Amino acid sequence: MNEKQPEDHPVEDVHIPPTLGLASVTLTVVAGELTPATLTVHERTTCVVGRGRDCMPKVPDTADYRSVSRNHCLLDINPPDARVRDFGSLNGTYVNGEKIGQRAPGQTQEHAAGLLNPEHDLADGDEIRVGPAVIRVGIQAPAHVRPHEEAGQYEPAAVARTLLAAAQERNPDLAMLSGYSLVGELGRGGMGAVYLLRHETTGERMALKLMLPKVAVSSKARARFVREATHARALHHPNIVTSYDAHFAAGTFSFTSEYCAGGSLEHHLQHHGGRIPVNDAVRLTIQVLGGLAHAHRQGVVHRDVSPHNILLSRDPDGALIAKVSDFGLAKAFDLAGFSGLTSTGATAGKPTYQPRQQVINFREAAPAVDVWAAAACLYRMVTGACPRDFPTDRDPWLAVLQHAAVPVRQRDPRIPAGLAQVLDRALVDDPEIGIQDAEELSRVLRVFATGP
Repeated sequence: MNEKQPEDHPVEDVHIPPTLGLASVTLTVVAGELTPATLTVHERTTCVVGRGRDCMPKVPDTADYRSVSRNHCLLDINPPDARVRDFGSLNGTYVNGEKIGQRAPGQTQEHAAGLLNPEHDLADGDEIRVGPAVIRVGIQAPAHVRPHEEAGQYEPAAVARTLLAAAQERNPDLAMLSGYSLVGELGRGGMGAVYLLRHETTGERMALKLMLPKVAVSSKARARFVREATHARALHHPNIVTSYDAHFAAGTFSFTSEYCAGGSLEHHLQHHGGRIPVNDAVRLTIQVLGGLAHAHRQGVVHRDVSPHNILLSRDPDGALIAKVSDFGLAKAFDLAGFSGLTSTGATAGKPTYQPRQQVINFREAAPAVDVWAAAACLYRMVTGACPRDFPTDRDPWLAVLQHAAVPVRQRDPRIPAGLAQVLDRALVDDPEIGIQDAEELSRVLRVFATGP
């Protein structure tokens, strides 16, 4: 969520272990050949169908399947919601016999995908055809997974005021909010909004984040969500935003956390013309990597590191300190089956700061994806651009799958050669990520840092 300154190897079947009471999406091969033959998903994921070596579901790379592109289509799943997006394939993707995408003669796959952007929301029983292969979609949704009655009328500021009023009336579930008043909005995103609060007596400030489920919430699902959210509270590190508490009240999940007065790194970059001095950028990145290394040692992967959720505060000498925010919150929200889909790829973040491994299989994202993303943030800080080009007439997800990062000194030949070599290595993601350990990247970068 963007923050700103406030005003004041293959098998026949794959089955992901079920989670009690949660929705699922099952993909079953009913014609042709695909590996795996069955895939059941209980949590947010993306996967690519095609002939490519790391696609899943994957069709055989044989003459019978030459009509299927190497990267044919994207399945974007967050049970009970699922969507298919054609990548401008040569022969199209079909849903229940209806074509949702095919590029014109002479068009490249990238241009066709960018111009058509064909996608389709999937329902239980739908059949997806890619070449001779057919996949049937099965969707199971428990009784509690139904549209949230209040979702269309959600006004975050009104909810924030309701929660604060309830806290003043001694609601035990909202004790953390007692004595606080609403100062202003810090930012908002697809899952909700974040506000600045100030304690009326002590003047202490903290952030309040609100997330509205798009489905009604059962007590079991709510408990699971709160358990997942506690992972963030267990992370104590000077370069991770401190998480205080999590609640469910007034049909909304709320979280309180440390307030970072410097706003987001994204806001900072915009304020400084899109880039900052190399030394400052390296120093902040080393701090980010320190927070990530700590989380990875605890078994927690962020999966959405970007300048929008790197927040800034200052030390006693006024130097900027970078802190990674939103650890565990989005994952907890998704694992509890609450968030659904808003637009293709929305459930798996944006592709700008993601390596290809995360698009191929978002669910199995390893710590290395965070390291890649941190390197991508450093690239942005020193060049003013993202590692990959994302032309407006191209499909951005296909760009991640098919195009490498632009070499740093191709963006800006003034970047020190040694640093450029490190970044270019760190931003390799095919066939694997170039630097997979946060501490390793941090050690290498320290050569280029001066000062504290």
